[in-house]
Amino acid sequence: MVDRVPVGVLVSGRGTNMIALSEYKRREPRWYDLALVASNVPEARALVAAKRLNIPTWTRSHKGMAREDFDALLDDALRAAGCEVVALAGYMRLLSPGFVRAWQGRILNIHPSLLPAYKGLDTHRRALEAGEIVAGCSVHLVTDELDEGPVLSRAEVRIRPRDTAESLAARVLEEEHKLYPAALDYFCSRLRPGRIEVLPEGEK
Repeated sequence: MVDRVPVGVLVSGRGTNMIALSEYKRREPRWYDLALVASNVPEARALVAAKRLNIPTWTRSHKGMAREDFDALLDDALRAAGCEVVALAGYMRLLSPGFVRAWQGRILNIHPSLLPAYKGLDTHRRALEAGEIVAGCSVHLVTDELDEGPVLSRAEVRIRPRDTAESLAARVLEEEHKLYPAALDYFCSRLRPGRIEVLPEGEK
């Protein structure tokens, strides 16, 4: 396999999905490489993990900066690293409209619900309070509207009678670690020939 797609991963916390993306491509050849791990939190544990995995890192605190100014620096770092796709992996900051436009159709996110249900935060608690029988996660393209972009792939997790928000979150996270790498790989495989296709519902 040649000409793999360089991906920039944006993180703010532990970076477990970033690690899953890295491990997935280490097991056998994939269509993407992780060219940069970038964070708005200089002390993020994900940066330590990235360095251990020999992935280049970039960080700067967003505090005291206008969103557009910070995103301009982030954009410069991604382009300097040769990134063609951006993967959000626990990036706890809204992107500016200008950044989204600049990377339109090239930003992916993993969200802990079966979109379009439960956009935003507190997804597991809200699903339990609504009496849902299944929860899950979704990989989607990022647009200007929060969690509104086209869904590329989803994975379901059955809710158990004694589930709490914490126990459900842990099982959903396990599915995220499977779904996101496979969805990113498929996305990048279609990007190289110039085609981006939405996966059939439920396909990983």
